[in-house]
Amino acid sequence: MDLSLILSRRYNAEWTLDGDDYEGLTWLSDSKKPTKAELTAEWPSVQAEVEAEKIAKANKRNEILERLGITQEEAQLLLS
Repeated sequence: MDLSLILSRRYNAEWTLDGDDYEGLTWLSDSKKPTKAELTAEWPSVQAEVEAEKIAKANKRNEILERLGITQEEAQLLLS
């Protein structure tokens, strides 16, 4: 579980995270600090959003390449 990703996507708040564990989360905002259980419950939907964004980006890239008549292999050569 990526706490910083969950916090940055779901909470408009100030916080710091020392390490990768909930115990390292320091809540700096006046709002209520989310519990570990609340963050854990958010993780699947955050993962799904990130995956959907990756797929959308890949689809967009493929659409552009197709419009330009460039293959995936040619695109890789241009980027290397």
